[in-house]
Amino acid sequence: MKIGIIKEGKKPIDRRVPLSPKQCMELKQFYPQLSLVVQPSDIRCFSDQDYLQKGVELQKDLSDCDLIMGIKEVPLGFLIPEKKFLFFSHTIKKQPYNKNLLKGILQEKIDLIDYEVLKKLNGERIIGFGRYAGIVGAYNAFLTHGLKIKKYDLKPAYLCVDKKEMENELEKVKIDNLKIILTGDGRVSKGAEEILKKLNIKKVSKEDFLDKSFSSSVYTCLTVVDYYETSVSKNYSKEDIYKNPSQYTSCFSKYLINADMLITGHFYDSKAPFLFTKKDIISNKKLKVVADISCDIDGPIACTIRPSKITSPIYGYNPMTFEEDDFIKDGVIAVMAVDNLPCELPKDASIYFGKELIKNVIPHFLNDKDGIIKKATITQSGSLTEIFKYLDDYVS
Repeated sequence: MKIGIIKEGKKPIDRRVPLSPKQCMELKQFYPQLSLVVQPSDIRCFSDQDYLQKGVELQKDLSDCDLIMGIKEVPLGFLIPEKKFLFFSHTIKKQPYNKNLLKGILQEKIDLIDYEVLKKLNGERIIGFGRYAGIVGAYNAFLTHGLKIKKYDLKPAYLCVDKKEMENELEKVKIDNLKIILTGDGRVSKGAEEILKKLNIKKVSKEDFLDKSFSSSVYTCLTVVDYYETSVSKNYSKEDIYKNPSQYTSCFSKYLINADMLITGHFYDSKAPFLFTKKDIISNKKLKVVADISCDIDGPIACTIRPSKITSPIYGYNPMTFEEDDFIKDGVIAVMAVDNLPCELPKDASIYFGKELIKNVIPHFLNDKDGIIKKATITQSGSLTEIFKYLDDYVS
């Protein structure tokens, strides 16, 4: 089996890679039956020379590869007919901006496997950049807070050499009795908690968060069973909320009114109620910063009205006018809604991703006895696979 790592072609550029040079060398050591080449690129976080120094061959034409791996969506002009590709396609939710990509993949009779739908037998996702989205998102929350209160100034994560330098910047943080909400219980949320722990911010129960005052900063972590309630369903549980989201209503505002900062790491189903609406924050005088890592535009977080950019990560939301405003102003919520956060630490994020890829994905390409690869295959030989037939109207 020959694997080719394709150069990233999506704009704006993404400097991440599926495997670092060292990991390419390790992969060949672990699996001698594999060969691997890398397409030359001048934008990767690791240079062509870095790969060459580890004994990895550079190859412009990947048409002799059995599997071609990338990170982001592969541009139509980079596709090779009748080949097997593995990347984040962002098509399974019928994203309109990638309709033509999926059409092109079908026309070229390409087998498309998507990282996003690689799942263990229990349904848990196998691989992703969620941890680093959480780490950088939480860091950006405190960068935003420092600018909002004008007490400290952190170096943007994308200007840091690596995660270690970014974490050293946290020594500058000056906070007084903040009450912080973190949502979710997956990779993103756990990544965000790494930053909160670095800052020695104490975790408290949701009950104490609502009822008690504290002499130092605290955070509470809320999941769907905490902020959704129902008078309809008798099977109140996370599973039932995911199965029947329309039967639930949000009680998130009772927590939000006590919070100075919100960091989101939840998964949101479009059929579920919003966590909080524009009406819910009109009277909220306490909330200053929202770091919306989940970044669902015009969705469950009322003040997230657009994505922001790595180089300009913050905008203001005026809860009285429902419009964008200067985030420094009193009464205006500072919103951080960067939707590609792991790109700020491309080397660290890539190394983490590559480790998971070698350990938990590559073995299934060599022996797919559990059908892990098969179930994550969206297209095959010019057709949608059975699991993804629901995309028929999307590409027709």
